[in-house]
Amino acid sequence: MSVRSVRATLATLAMSAAAVFGLAQPASAAGDNYVALGDSYSSGVGAGSYTSESGTCKRSTKAYPSLWATANSPSSFRFVACSGATTASVASGQLSALSSSTTLVSVTAGGNDVGFADVMQTCVLQSEATCVSRVNTAVSQMQGSLPGKLDSLYAGIRSRSPQARVVVLGYPRFYKLSGNCIAGLTETERGAINNASDVLNGVLAKRAANAGFTFSSVVDEFTGHEICSGDAWLHSVDWLNISNSYHPKATGQSGGYLPAFRSAV
Repeated sequence: MSVRSVRATLATLAMSAAAVFGLAQPASAAGDNYVALGDSYSSGVGAGSYTSESGTCKRSTKAYPSLWATANSPSSFRFVACSGATTASVASGQLSALSSSTTLVSVTAGGNDVGFADVMQTCVLQSEATCVSRVNTAVSQMQGSLPGKLDSLYAGIRSRSPQARVVVLGYPRFYKLSGNCIAGLTETERGAINNASDVLNGVLAKRAANAGFTFSSVVDEFTGHEICSGDAWLHSVDWLNISNSYHPKATGQSGGYLPAFRSAV
């Protein structure tokens, strides 16, 4: 018997055993009622192909929620993530999409609460010292006020969808240090921004765990595809379409966020 035949036989036996003994199999997504909440990293800003109904929320057909729904055909799909959303605006403007019949929820939130856009604008336009100071202010907010805001949002999600699996996704590191960028921010600035991303992801992971939710990092998926890597899945400063700046490209959604979400589901 060939090696390939042996492997096929073993795979068949394993599947048969799982069926007989009730071992866990991948859950069918066809029965899911899926709601995608969050900010621009979930709506798909930077990926293009925005739906006309979404307006300034810029929900993209190339964003990970749409890609996952297309691939898995859930029973229902509500895509309400919106560019610029904070924990408070997700709570006030998006949670109405949830119900007791919701079985799957994804969410990205927290970056705008600590002034993500202002941090990056400061670092691009001002001095290294000013940039690092602004980043440190954001880190202080992550460690101070943000946990309570996340707790409130997560409690609202759980209250409206008590049976749902909830996946909280994090944010990528923006820069490959000692990469191939020859202009732009200094290595000190890039390192400070990466460190802030790590702190934010740590806060998100802890609050998600406390809420009984699943946290899924995207750092591994984006490693090797940061700005300055030579194969970036993130936009750097886009002067022609400034809202794209520091957001995932379509490749970042399909190659970064989608696998991270899929692995958690």
